[in-house]
Amino acid sequence: MRLVPRTRRSDAGAVTGVRAVVTTGIYCVPGCSARPHPDNVRHHPSAAAAEVAGYRACHRCRPYRVDLDATGPPLVTRAVELIAAGLLDDTDEAGLAGRLATSARHLRRCVVEHLGATPDQLARSRRAHLARRLLDDTDLPVADVAFAAGFGSLRQFNRQMRDTFGEAPRALRARRRRADRLVADGGLALRFPDLPNVDLASWLDRRADEAAPGVEHVSGSGYRRVITVHGDPGVLEIRPGPDGALLVVHVPRLHGLTGLMHRARLLVTDRAPWDPVEPAVRAAVGGRDAVGRIVGRLGRPVPGLGPLGLTHAFPTPAALLGATDDDLGPDAEAVRAAARRIGGQSAEGLCTQP
Repeated sequence: MRLVPRTRRSDAGAVTGVRAVVTTGIYCVPGCSARPHPDNVRHHPSAAAAEVAGYRACHRCRPYRVDLDATGPPLVTRAVELIAAGLLDDTDEAGLAGRLATSARHLRRCVVEHLGATPDQLARSRRAHLARRLLDDTDLPVADVAFAAGFGSLRQFNRQMRDTFGEAPRALRARRRRADRLVADGGLALRFPDLPNVDLASWLDRRADEAAPGVEHVSGSGYRRVITVHGDPGVLEIRPGPDGALLVVHVPRLHGLTGLMHRARLLVTDRAPWDPVEPAVRAAVGGRDAVGRIVGRLGRPVPGLGPLGLTHAFPTPAALLGATDDDLGPDAEAVRAAARRIGGQSAEGLCTQP
């Protein structure tokens, strides 16, 4: 059965569906202060659907600052999760369908039926929205914005930004508001999109109780953790900002930023751990001290992060499976069982490794 396009908030706080105004050619998220005549309003199940229909994002409510979640059958919602993680930056619709154990034709039909756009169109919309936020929040050169957002060329980037927002990237940056630009003490800072149901202070308290020693650290300034991107170590921070939560990433290359932001949002909304091997090991050994000992022996050392309370990346499943009983401690078999169960599912490999 086809879902009826409508606008609402999901349990995670994001918005599903947009409204478009035929007389202005603009689409908005619910809550926009614009009040068009109801006869002129058309509802679309996704921002991408409105863009495919020829509408441009509103400059007032700025839909690109809101994550637009998908409602629909599991195949559609899982496809959107993978698109949000950046999978289509590195493969095509056939590759996406293969990950979902279906055919590209069936996947495209289901996604269009429920979201009004193809998987490729959803991916292009998300790239454009991320690029617009980078133009607002950062001083990255335009070419770096295109690369970070997942575009294959500047020509493709310029064309998509004109199609989505009606202006070239440099003109869009000139539109940014005085309070938009973020300044971080190193790293690339971005606002989290639309987290109205997240109590960041409570989330930080929970993370402090569960943090893996050396890999994660929580202080008054926020949450930090060591991450691995394309085989290289980096640092991710989640901390309070002037108008909500901020994400600050310190990585050697910006390719894969889409996936990092998506995973960080899942983490801060308690929808997924950063890496499934971490809670599995914690459950196997039953204590932070034991986790810290395993991290110290088997995790990849990351020099220079001591002042941040960080020392290592979390051990990979392969490192855990190849470790001795002395390295793993009295719960060695339970740790190996957890590593075998997780195996290739480790999130450090999802859309961030070559």
